[in-house]
Amino acid sequence: MKYMAGALVAASLVGCTNLDEKLYDQVASQNYYNTKSDVIRAVFRPFEHAFWSVQSRHVLNEESADQLITPTREDWWDDGGRWARMHRHEWLTTNGEAQTEYNGCFQGIMQANLVIEDLEQRSAAKFGFSDAEFKNLKAQNRVLRAWFYLRLLDAFRNIPLAVSYYDTSKNSTGQVEPRKVYDFIESELKAALPELTRKTSLGGNQAAQGQWTQASAAALLVRLYLNAKVYIGEDHYTECAQYAQDILDGKYGAYKVADRWDAAFDWDNQTSDEVIFAFPGSAGRTHWHYNGDMYWWSVPSKASDWLKDTKNKVGTHNIKYSASPSYNPKGEKYTYELGMPIERFKQYPSDVRLKMYTNLGNNRREGLFIFGKISYTDDKGQTAYLKDHNGRYTLDLRDAVGKFGGTDGNKWLATSESRLEDGDDNSGWMFAKYPLYSDDESGQLEADYCEIRLPEIIYSLAECKLRSGDATTAAQLLNSVRKRNYPSADWSTTLYAPEGTVQLDLKEMLTEWGREFFAEGRRRIDLIRFGKFLDAWWDKKADADSHTLIFPLHRDILGANRSLKQNPGY
Repeated sequence: MKYMAGALVAASLVGCTNLDEKLYDQVASQNYYNTKSDVIRAVFRPFEHAFWSVQSRHVLNEESADQLITPTREDWWDDGGRWARMHRHEWLTTNGEAQTEYNGCFQGIMQANLVIEDLEQRSAAKFGFSDAEFKNLKAQNRVLRAWFYLRLLDAFRNIPLAVSYYDTSKNSTGQVEPRKVYDFIESELKAALPELTRKTSLGGNQAAQGQWTQASAAALLVRLYLNAKVYIGEDHYTECAQYAQDILDGKYGAYKVADRWDAAFDWDNQTSDEVIFAFPGSAGRTHWHYNGDMYWWSVPSKASDWLKDTKNKVGTHNIKYSASPSYNPKGEKYTYELGMPIERFKQYPSDVRLKMYTNLGNNRREGLFIFGKISYTDDKGQTAYLKDHNGRYTLDLRDAVGKFGGTDGNKWLATSESRLEDGDDNSGWMFAKYPLYSDDESGQLEADYCEIRLPEIIYSLAECKLRSGDATTAAQLLNSVRKRNYPSADWSTTLYAPEGTVQLDLKEMLTEWGREFFAEGRRRIDLIRFGKFLDAWWDKKADADSHTLIFPLHRDILGANRSLKQNPGY
């Protein structure tokens, strides 16, 4: 099935960072399927849309949670209070991010429905496929459709169920109960799983990157079962643990935790056995995670002077995302149970992720975070420092939000007041989850977007064990990943007991989810599952009630379908 490797790219759709897609050509499906290549392109066309759509999910699940923020940057990033409302759970029925997530997922579902139904009307032999190959092709879109529905269930809970492109009588007109969507996702994944290929050896996904496999379908079942109590009010940790254990035991393929934390995000991550499913990215084709509302805007606005990536064809950087602060503007540490992600990392000072982000050359990097003063060599060969977006003061990024301007990073302000509206370019540590290589590096923009990696399965199983009372096994599972983050000489003080001295409980489990999966677009559901999403954190009061556990339907969506009802509380 190597011929499928490039299909995701070949079926690409041009889009923009404002999350509006442009479709330049349409061909009736009745006339489209003439060759084997036509079938492959049709099967993987919805995958490009799926890749594009992760941008809205990232915004919803991180901006509404406790670890990432978008403070004002003086004259930038107020946007009519848009990001402050997201952070404070004051969402409106005109919330654009929720609308994009809803529409984007249903567009993908209908694209998948079209392919599924088209293939059901055609035979494998006509196009030179074996029966197994053809079943795999059909299963690809069944799993993709289930992935979209899982996102919708997570964000809105009360949604329509559409299973046909051609026969709309099979689709619900209004919302169905969450249980029906849950059952549909579960049944589709279980039915598709045996039809998918199995990764039989180590060496990464390689040419199969971007295809759903048995392990990735099983991983979606792990996600579904882990959050079943949230979605349908039923505990399914036993099922979650079983599928997670089966993945770790190799039942669905050969995978292995990488030796480096960043291997799953680097330019050559198609070779990483930690990656279970990823959307292929390429500098010459698509790289949606490097666009706009994702990782391109988690560095200073003038970062190109430092990173030397001016010819990337993605556009300029922006200073949108920062880590939520650990200190007030006077330099006093907050005492919030939630948020303060940098302090959570600093609980273990030798954590290699705490190093300053640096491109080492030869397509390698180190460090996750960007902080303090950022030096670089200018065009004259002189040492220079990054400045704010207006070029008025030298950046000295700190773990606090305030109007610091050119204040030295070792000095603080007289006031302790701090809100999202009070920020500037020096407010908050920034980060580079995916590498930002220079124009001279062949790996620039080559990293695939890692949707599922093996540590998620390990952490899910650990949580299930912990909830069942088996803290020892849970600790050992977590330590199997965490060891790579700390020097072996420090393991006695960094690992969970009994291998180390750190005590593991549910509070620490949630904190560790936040460290390992920092800025990976899942923080909201983890907070909800632990009963913490409604609590207070920096610049957010405790929610008045629970209606904010799900998002409202945009008024335009309700206007387009009068059978839909607004979610409670909006």
